[in-house]
Amino acid sequence: MINAQAARICNVIPAFSIETNRGRDVKVAVMTSLPLHEFHRAAGAVFGEVNGQEVVAHYGDWLAEYEALRAGAGILDLSFRGRLCVLGADAQRFLNGQVTNNVKDLQIGEGCYAALVSAKGRLHSDLNIYRLENEMLLDFEPGLSASVAQRLEKFVIAEDAQVIDAAAQYGLWSAQGPKAVEVVGSLSPRFLLPPKAMGWTKVAEAAPGDIYLTSLSRLRGQGLDLFVPADAMKEVAARLLARGGRLCGWQALETARIEAGVPRFGADMDETNLAPEALDTRAISYTKGCYIGQEVIARIRTYGQVAKSLRGLRLAGDAPEAPARGAKLFLGDKEVGSITSAMWSPALRALIALGYVRREANQTGTELEVRTAGGKVPARIVDLPFEP
Repeated sequence: MINAQAARICNVIPAFSIETNRGRDVKVAVMTSLPLHEFHRAAGAVFGEVNGQEVVAHYGDWLAEYEALRAGAGILDLSFRGRLCVLGADAQRFLNGQVTNNVKDLQIGEGCYAALVSAKGRLHSDLNIYRLENEMLLDFEPGLSASVAQRLEKFVIAEDAQVIDAAAQYGLWSAQGPKAVEVVGSLSPRFLLPPKAMGWTKVAEAAPGDIYLTSLSRLRGQGLDLFVPADAMKEVAARLLARGGRLCGWQALETARIEAGVPRFGADMDETNLAPEALDTRAISYTKGCYIGQEVIARIRTYGQVAKSLRGLRLAGDAPEAPARGAKLFLGDKEVGSITSAMWSPALRALIALGYVRREANQTGTELEVRTAGGKVPARIVDLPFEP
């Protein structure tokens, strides 16, 4: 059960702005509004902003939404995320030369997790990539569509490949939690679930139009994404909610994400990180051949490990105020890392964090110290995902 202490937290997610006037268009800077802004407003949404994109922070009870993600089926409008399609006869081959994973061997109906990196091996964006019938679909963090498109287009020379922004045509609903498959699968006999992780199926229905259903866990549990024609988003939402789903916002999602130990680009990794520092092995193929940044990443693997790695940290203390992003980690008097994401975990009833720790100090069980403006806090390295 969730304790009262966690219920008092009103802003546990750093680098996230919340609109405090429910139902009013009080924006926290110039940002792109959600296409279904009025739909969410009617559902009681409190709005926020992530990297220039409007998101639903919560619907008035983020702890209940968090519980839906843990024990039920949380329904999230992720239409603020970037969605690009790469079209053309050479689309698959071209993309394979740009990203860290093996895209050239993907069959129609398959997908993979990968990253776009610089020539020096530093991250530009992580990506969920799907091979559709006639194009490659890319799904990635909000606010990056222009930069990802420009990065790809820069290397289109003689290939038949065009980069198209698909966000206006297709929205994105996500069902996450142990009952996600049950809820989505009950929508229609035509909703055939993808047979494996990162796979997809197409649901052809006359009214909503073609829906692409992908198997993607965003929290290390069960999860499905639905790429839905923009004019059918409300209808699909109503059907998901009628079958037991619950609308959830960013605050619940981020809390569950950090507990699951899932890094997020823009929070736990950015353009300063080498790909092997932040990404797990499923994002990088070391046998696929050449791509932009491949030489640096291969050299790291050949000649030694990276200098730092992302680790889980369990902090001492009862106060639910989490350290800010960038708070320094020390082993004795030596600085050995920094915090990237931190929050009070309702499930663990403890402060937890993700952070980078240097190789010589990042073994499980190592006792460190977080130094903040408010003082020093003991922290112990733990395995991910976090366990009670």
